[in-house]
Amino acid sequence: MNIILPLIIVLTPVSSLCLGSFFIIKPALIIEMQRKFYARINWRIEPISMQKEVRNTRIMGFFLIILAFLAIIYIVIRGILFRG
Repeated sequence: MNIILPLIIVLTPVSSLCLGSFFIIKPALIIEMQRKFYARINWRIEPISMQKEVRNTRIMGFFLIILAFLAIIYIVIRGILFRG
């Protein structure tokens, strides 16, 4: 069995868990990173309400964590990594 595909299948939800946690813990940093990225491609963005943007970024982190857990549960239940 090729090791690359199972590695991708495991690392995708694990990295999503880490990224979702980062969204929850440091939402202002995520917003600033997004602003810098858009400035590099010649767009200036800024939220109308920073408080709402921080809240929405945290909510996005929670949803990302939930989806990552669902993916992990699916992988475990289906036994995708251990097919012969």
